[in-house]
Amino acid sequence: MMQRRLWREASFDLTGKILQINWLYVLLLCALAGVGYTALYSAAGGHQEPYAARHAIRFGFGLVLMLGIALIDIRFIAKMAWAAWLGCVGLLVMVTQVGHVGKGAQRWIDLGGFQLQPSELMKIALVLALAHWFHRASWERIGNPLFLIPPIIAVLIPAGLILKQPNLGTAVITMLVGGSVFFAAGVRWWKFLLVALPIPFAATIAYDHLRDYQRARIDTFLHPENDPLGAGYNIIQSKIALGSGGMWGKGLLGGTQGHLDFLPEKQTDFIFSIIGEEFGFVGSLFVLGLLSLIILGGMLIALRCSHPFGRLVALGISINFFLYVFVNIAMVMGAIPVGGVPLPLVSHGGSAVITVMIGFGILMSVHVHRDVEFSGTDQER
Repeated sequence: MMQRRLWREASFDLTGKILQINWLYVLLLCALAGVGYTALYSAAGGHQEPYAARHAIRFGFGLVLMLGIALIDIRFIAKMAWAAWLGCVGLLVMVTQVGHVGKGAQRWIDLGGFQLQPSELMKIALVLALAHWFHRASWERIGNPLFLIPPIIAVLIPAGLILKQPNLGTAVITMLVGGSVFFAAGVRWWKFLLVALPIPFAATIAYDHLRDYQRARIDTFLHPENDPLGAGYNIIQSKIALGSGGMWGKGLLGGTQGHLDFLPEKQTDFIFSIIGEEFGFVGSLFVLGLLSLIILGGMLIALRCSHPFGRLVALGISINFFLYVFVNIAMVMGAIPVGGVPLPLVSHGGSAVITVMIGFGILMSVHVHRDVEFSGTDQER
């Protein structure tokens, strides 16, 4: 009888958690993945292979993974925060030793048909670790510069390892994500100003030490017309595709830049150019609106959470998603240098889809467990 009663209580608790999941938010993610499927179907010339079908399978797996993580108690996730950070640091070190080399960079670990990019996982683990560090800290403690040294090191170590791959764009995003958690935790603004002041001087020195392709990206961003058939080709073709779509677009499979192979990396970095050409300004606004709703939904989850750990985690994951979107959209429009950042849940790529869905799973766990109480033993340092 006792076992039967415990089983019923566990079943009731599980059912309650499932009902607590923000299913409207899940629907928004499915809609965005549907946009990705359509764009990738078009990028392949009206075929499900090799992009759209794989995208659907990966998203389906990621969706199951996300819902499973959503049911895990956020307090258990908090306990595993620093272990996750250490594990991701280990993976980043492994990349430098046995990582897969592609397009001149060593960023992936080959797992027998699936290539894992640890730098993407690192951003999520970093958010968890920083939230764990700050969530019980008082204003006085946060104001103590010595208290900030360990979390600063926690940001700089992975950023340095990612920069070594080399992956300048992801290293910058990692530091921005970490900085957003610092700011949300209550670190004073003048400390950020102190960090920002030497950036222009450091950037001048760093430019001279960049690799040739990284320096070419910056030069191309400033003057793409100087080499329209070389370094400036990608961004020029992207702008042509976006502009030629007009108000309503050329229709599904009607784009010329993508289907005549003028547009490079159309299934990954420049997938939004396919959307702009075929669905026009209106279709692009719809996708941007969908992305904005997902970002704002994450922010609302953060605001509705009763405990600081959940608020910091939800904010950090939302900012990470926002930076994905901002960098990719700005890149294809020519507002920033090309950086190889995919459009989440739209671009082709298994590692990006899975890691983004892991992040959303943790976000859902924050929502499901938004009113739980952390005991004194849950967050010991």
